[in-house]
Amino acid sequence: MKLKGFLQAFGIIAVILSLFPFVAADYWWIRMFDFPHVQLTVLTLVALLVYFFRFDLRNWRDYTFVIVLAVCFLLQLSKIYPYTPFAEIEVRYHTAANPQQGLSILATNVLQKNEEYDKVVGEIFKYDPDLLIFTETNTVWQNELRERLKKYDYNYRMEMPLDNTYGMLVYSKLELLNPKIKFLLEDSIPSMHAKLVMPSRELVQLHVIHPTPPMPPHDASSTDRDAQMMIVAKMAKESKLPVVVAGDFNDVAWSETTQLFKDVSGLLDPRIGRGFYNTYNANSWLMRWPLDHLFVSDEFRLVTMEVGDDVESDHFPLYAKLSLEPGVRAVQTAKPASEKELKEAEKQIEKEDKKDKKEKAEGKE
Repeated sequence: MKLKGFLQAFGIIAVILSLFPFVAADYWWIRMFDFPHVQLTVLTLVALLVYFFRFDLRNWRDYTFVIVLAVCFLLQLSKIYPYTPFAEIEVRYHTAANPQQGLSILATNVLQKNEEYDKVVGEIFKYDPDLLIFTETNTVWQNELRERLKKYDYNYRMEMPLDNTYGMLVYSKLELLNPKIKFLLEDSIPSMHAKLVMPSRELVQLHVIHPTPPMPPHDASSTDRDAQMMIVAKMAKESKLPVVVAGDFNDVAWSETTQLFKDVSGLLDPRIGRGFYNTYNANSWLMRWPLDHLFVSDEFRLVTMEVGDDVESDHFPLYAKLSLEPGVRAVQTAKPASEKELKEAEKQIEKEDKKDKKEKAEGKE
């Protein structure tokens, strides 16, 4: 195939893949194209530049192709632009370093079969965070981490080790009030919820989630993941306290679902205006995207945020240090969710409920 024909074929594929995320369907083979926007943006730009500078634009077909490819590039770019340093930051930097107001978090998907326990603990010693969040943890991980951390001050715990890659551990130096382990949709997929007592004695509502990815054999659709995210979004919206939501969402920051979660919850994303903070896939330099998330209410400012070192998992750890400054919240308040967004969130939850009832009727559960 000649170069021109190859570029035209690639352009057609790029256009189709760019439109896929806008299709109102939750099949895994459609939702998977929410992920590679950065890669598609770069490839589309390269194809556009090569076509424009390598070939003469002789007829309406050439002009149409270049215009369509340019629109495709701009569409892709609009998705990822907020997560570049060129965009305005959403969570402002802290105004005063007050230890009584600080909250540091280290979230790590450890990869259940991973046995490099000391590398994970090494990240804990490096950052010395107030709050530890571990996903994909079974009983082996629970015992190994407990043994290595027993001399340190992580005295408050929520633990649900499981062998299905959805086990979760939360360890905290800060007191956890009313800790709850909930199974929002399935009895095998936990989420964790508690009130953190800050050193200043102020309370912060914490939600930790790890929904299933829209990918066989986990799930043939994104329905369960989307519904769990919407349920937690509603919890965050209704909270009277400052809120932190963290975990492996199995979704990228720029997807329609995560954007809806953000809008409905009224939470802010510290990555906006700063970078992608890609945590997955640690085993591929090309196919990486932000799957591990941290969202905060507008009472928080950011001190620092970074991706940790390789711990032999398929995820990198995500570290963030926050500052609770409710007195300056007005300058970064999120706009309230629209009626359309709230209805769409309810629709996602109802869709999962219908799916669950159908599966029970068919004897799949």
